[in-house]
Amino acid sequence: MESGSWRFLLSVVPLILYVFFAIYTNNVHTSSKPAIRGCSLLPHDHYWIASKRIVTPHEIIFGAVEINSGVIVSVIKEKDMPGKVKNVPLIDYGEAVVMPGLIDVHAHLDDPGRTEWEGFPSGTKAAAAGGITTLIDMPLNSFPSTVSEETLQLKIEAAKGSIYVNVGFWGGLVPENAFNASILENLLNAGALGLKSFMCPSGINDFPMTDASHIKEGLSVLAKYKRPLLVHAEKQQEVELKDGSDDPRLYSTYLKTRPASMEETAIRELLTISKDTKIGGVAEGAHLHVVHLSDSRSSLELIKEAKVNGDSITVETCPHYLAFSAEAIPDGDTRFKCAPPIRDAPNKEKLWEALMDGDIDMLSSDHSPSAPELKLFAEGDFLRAWGGISSLQFVLPVTWSYGLKYGVTLEKLVSWWSEKPAKLAGQDLKGAIESGKHADIAVWEPEEEFDLDENHSVHVKHPSISAYMGSRLAGKVLATFVNGNLVFEDGKHAPGACGTTILA
Repeated sequence: MESGSWRFLLSVVPLILYVFFAIYTNNVHTSSKPAIRGCSLLPHDHYWIASKRIVTPHEIIFGAVEINSGVIVSVIKEKDMPGKVKNVPLIDYGEAVVMPGLIDVHAHLDDPGRTEWEGFPSGTKAAAAGGITTLIDMPLNSFPSTVSEETLQLKIEAAKGSIYVNVGFWGGLVPENAFNASILENLLNAGALGLKSFMCPSGINDFPMTDASHIKEGLSVLAKYKRPLLVHAEKQQEVELKDGSDDPRLYSTYLKTRPASMEETAIRELLTISKDTKIGGVAEGAHLHVVHLSDSRSSLELIKEAKVNGDSITVETCPHYLAFSAEAIPDGDTRFKCAPPIRDAPNKEKLWEALMDGDIDMLSSDHSPSAPELKLFAEGDFLRAWGGISSLQFVLPVTWSYGLKYGVTLEKLVSWWSEKPAKLAGQDLKGAIESGKHADIAVWEPEEEFDLDENHSVHVKHPSISAYMGSRLAGKVLATFVNGNLVFEDGKHAPGACGTTILA
């Protein structure tokens, strides 16, 4: 048992005799205790988790959480523990933070069809190691893209026996299905949690971009199901680059090709449709969600105005827009290429301000890896390299480490990474530590620093392509519980991949 555990026991005198008895009878879990089933590193379904920092919906408490058969049964404060914590194993995490597992609503796991880029086994192992207990897989980068009931079934089959965390699926809205309500309805009836579309070329041949007419049709179908439409909001513009002076190894050259006006133009067009989602509108019940916003200026102001006017709309940004700035990206380091691009330092400051003020609703990873030869090829050519940040395992410590400067709190983390993503994905039983919710829990040490390098256990398929490698971060994940199963602890995963597929 760790030293933090002894400090906890000494502070709770009435529990000392019980805990010593439990140790004597082998009822208190230690990481060396063998698992008796493949889904969990724990040998039991009914147990308590104790900590001095448990993040609940209303406050951070010193207390304990009771878990039985994958569900949170009760949450109690320290004063109530002597009478309640009896005859059931206790896992004491001392000073570590116990909070709802992260829910990542924007991840590309590329399974099936492009598992050489990532895949359900490696991606969900990385998620578990990062405190993520649920992720929603994007409908593109896998092959084929998820744009019909049949292609969704391919996803579901690929996930069977391969996922270490809960996985849900967005369906795709593309020109080929936008005007065929039966295809979209079949996709949603088969379990897609909502739809995703691009307002610019996606880079994937079987996932073409949509225009306002496609989006309007998609919203009319989604209104019946009360599910969201996620939109990549950039409108392509012609940008002339000068031979010789616009070096493709410079990030500034790539930045020229995707100016902030691309986001502003797309969002302005999107908001001509979003008014239909208002109460009484023709698409009431549908919801628009703008993914990975990088422009903190005009684009964000338009979204704020739409919210004030009653449009059903939310917006996310990503840790890479909050951690990096364009001026600091080294020449030829294509690990930093993404779309929309990372913008300048003043823009980053405004993104943090908007996030802290609640104008940006939530965070997502937009984990979008590829094979190294696509990401790092061509001697650092930003115009030809694959665009996407590999980040899935690192988003919790990255958000915390870079957010400390701006006053980030544990409550804010839970709001951005658990509560609001759960609502967007329609997962009412997730996103909080309270009675009746699913026992999806992350345990981590905010104060513990580590270097993210080849000596750190990284579970994404291609660690070398991540822009975060080489960083010093604070916030080590100690343990991750999914549906009550201890799927990750002290660098080790459960022997079986027993995550649940989430279908609407």
